[in-house]
Amino acid sequence: MNAPIVILGSGLAGVSVARELRKLDKQVPLVIVTADDGGFYSKPSLSNALAVGKSAAQLALTPMAQLATQLNASVIHAHTRAERILPEGHALETGSGRITYGKLVLALGAQPIRLPLQGEGAAAVLSVNHLNDYAVFREQLEGKRRVAILGAGLIGCEFANDLRVAGVDVAVYDLASQPLGRLLPARAAAFFRARLEAAGVRFHFDTSIEAIALSSQGDGGSSSYRLVDKHGNTHTADLVLSAVGLKPATALAQAAGLNTARGIVVDKLLRTSAPDIYALGDCAEVEGLVLPFVMPIMQAARALAKTLSGAAGGEVAVDYPAMPVVVKTPACQAVVCPPPAGAAGTWREEVGPAGVRALFVGAGGKPLGFSLVGEAVKEKQALAAQMPAWL
Repeated sequence: MNAPIVILGSGLAGVSVARELRKLDKQVPLVIVTADDGGFYSKPSLSNALAVGKSAAQLALTPMAQLATQLNASVIHAHTRAERILPEGHALETGSGRITYGKLVLALGAQPIRLPLQGEGAAAVLSVNHLNDYAVFREQLEGKRRVAILGAGLIGCEFANDLRVAGVDVAVYDLASQPLGRLLPARAAAFFRARLEAAGVRFHFDTSIEAIALSSQGDGGSSSYRLVDKHGNTHTADLVLSAVGLKPATALAQAAGLNTARGIVVDKLLRTSAPDIYALGDCAEVEGLVLPFVMPIMQAARALAKTLSGAAGGEVAVDYPAMPVVVKTPACQAVVCPPPAGAAGTWREEVGPAGVRALFVGAGGKPLGFSLVGEAVKEKQALAAQMPAWL
């Protein structure tokens, strides 16, 4: 039997590659190795599950046995950690033994950035990056009234909106001067902030939490926390959630001698520096780009499946058209299409009573990106068609 295609990771990237591969090749041996339970769920749903009334169990879309059948997988090694990649031997060492591969796909995802917090309460700070994390978060949220969120980026704002829908008091802290600091220009951010504040979210900008101490008792008799910011001000919370960002999981690849930078370095064919090893998703850096969004993952999965199957007669390069990112905050709709990496230009913002339309304009007045908030999101499709490709 030919050595199988081995996919390391069962998140959106790994499962999408497997599904796209099976559309093209029904029989090639396929093995999935994952530290999770082997089932599939939609990770983007974690930050708005409260609003739609779904528990962690309800977010689990496809159990392992069903997924294995759907993918005609030889085996899904669940709860199995990869310990070492042996590129020269075309093998993967795991806690369950050695697995030989013909081709290896790294879909390792990303890991939460941990802040250097002081105080005995620092160890209790939660982050939500997997379904199990969300289950813990929901369990600990029971009976709590005040949640502090560290980070006012996309995930932090989505969780803040979601918690307010559930009636939880929310305070958000960020070193930046505005929400969605990497995505929105100033006026669009001000509009977005005002809408979330009207929904009850409290923002604390130009500051960061540096220490978290345990208080004696919180609401309902449970432990609560005293947060100290960089200015020495104190705040209280019953639960603290960190949403300061993710870093690509590169340690395994780096230990195997693969080239890494911000992510696992791959070319447009999604090839790493080692033969027959590919990478995609949040762990990958494609031609200098790290794009932790759904649409780039789907583009990469379709291209890589064609390469792995040989259906296109050779390797297929990924291309990234302009792919708007939807921010899941019902209190204020927002859509962002970032300009290509390194593009030079300026933001031109048009503020209306119901929204802000912002274009990132380059030389000669050519639009290279956009940010839309409020009613302006209706222009998403029309503007997306005018944008240049990211890659």
